[in-house]
Amino acid sequence: MGITRRGFAKGTAAIAGAGLLTGMGRAAYGQARPKVVVIGGGAGGATTARYLAKDSKGAIDVTLIEPTKAYYTCFFSNLYLGGFRSLESIGHTYDKLASDFGVNVVHDWAVGIDRDAKTVSLAGGGTVPYDKLVVAPGIDLIYDSVPGYSLEAASLMPHAWKAGTQTALLKNKIAAMREGGTFAMVAPPNPYRCPPGPYERISMVAHLLKTSNPTAKLVVIDPKEAFSKQALFMEGWEKHYPGMVEWLPASIHGGIESVNPETGEIVTGLDTIKADVANVIPAQKAGRIAEAAGLTNENGFCAIEPATLQSKVDPNIHVIGDACIAGDMPKSAFSANSQAKVAAMAIRADLTGSSKFPPRFSNTCWSLIATDDGVKVGARYEAGEDKIASVDSFISQTGEDAALRKTTYEESVGWYEGITADMFG
Repeated sequence: MGITRRGFAKGTAAIAGAGLLTGMGRAAYGQARPKVVVIGGGAGGATTARYLAKDSKGAIDVTLIEPTKAYYTCFFSNLYLGGFRSLESIGHTYDKLASDFGVNVVHDWAVGIDRDAKTVSLAGGGTVPYDKLVVAPGIDLIYDSVPGYSLEAASLMPHAWKAGTQTALLKNKIAAMREGGTFAMVAPPNPYRCPPGPYERISMVAHLLKTSNPTAKLVVIDPKEAFSKQALFMEGWEKHYPGMVEWLPASIHGGIESVNPETGEIVTGLDTIKADVANVIPAQKAGRIAEAAGLTNENGFCAIEPATLQSKVDPNIHVIGDACIAGDMPKSAFSANSQAKVAAMAIRADLTGSSKFPPRFSNTCWSLIATDDGVKVGARYEAGEDKIASVDSFISQTGEDAALRKTTYEESVGWYEGITADMFG
């Protein structure tokens, strides 16, 4: 059975200073309402803000701090590269969170957290007080993890791992690639946002080039020895794009030594690859506000209590989505959305005395390999003492028939409509 927009929201719901103050804001309920501030308006943050405001029915004052007014989802951005979606179709605003749910939406950068005073400072000036804080900043890129790469180099070798202008830049470079040219991707090391994402991207770029530039080549220079859904992707590349895609694990290329953004060269222990279009996805860590607040560990991510997503450093702070260490759960939008509902339930119970149920988590990651050829991997999870642990899982099989693959893709389309409605209203 496919996943519809309504079905996704129903099936996953409640398993668990200059801002926009709406008519349902402070004036209607007075200053005594407990305050929850959410940093980050992605799959984790936007979902948390919406569920807190919706389920508390105005009993909690919810403020969402997000610098951008239009959020472009990293998930499905590969389909934009492949020509299956427009950029506009993956862009969303926060208007409904404000108008329909009474969330105070502040478009600014959170630049500091005073955990003693319980305040968040903003780049534009002023501070926002909180009783509970949700940190959902997503990831930041460790540019110098690839020698020669930098923030400035991203204009020449786009990472496109935060969707929006970077994604459009990468697509324009692919469109302008010379006939028979080389598209080279430097894949990220573990852990990183969306484990199947780089390989779906290769599929989508290959799909595009197969028609517009069929003699082009794609090379994946991977610091890893294996990747998510590897057998499925490799089967799909051989079926749909024979001879176009070459995947090089670290044991073959001998390590990524440097990149030269000016010449497009990628130097490995084996040889130097001259790319016409280079897509460099560096190592990742939790968004910098988490590090600035002292919430990260030596690996750059945030340890949490499995049952509530509370920071192990500060129980008044919950960390969700890509920034947290979520045990067996991957860093995906589905995971963040699932975690957000558990965190919102725990916060609401603490602040208003509402019921709290045993947390349950779930995830599915869909990938499109070619037209109507979708695959998926997923699991259910429960909160253990030490981590969020997988209790059962599933994955598409190689050799599946075309009808099943088409259905899998259609599921993903239904899921996208469902999760974005669940995030943004």
